[in-house]
Amino acid sequence: MASGQEREQQGARARQGKTVVPGGTGGKTLEAQGHLAQGRSRGGHTREEQLGTEGYQELGHHGGETRREQMGTEGFLYSGVLVV
Repeated sequence: MASGQEREQQGARARQGKTVVPGGTGGKTLEAQGHLAQGRSRGGHTREEQLGTEGYQELGHHGGETRREQMGTEGFLYSGVLVV
């Protein structure tokens, strides 16, 4: 953990446009660079890892169905979709 003085120095470098957090390129503050780096580290996860195995399999079951088939006719009409 960086001391207060080190964080202040890093913050000043970040405000000058320098990257102080690996993967934080483009952030204007130390905090922003941290958030950017965190988001980039998650960017490579597969859809299955994001949704979990069960959610991913559920998506596969609905792949070729229309919204009406997924929700059922009553649910589809309840959702407020105009049916022509």
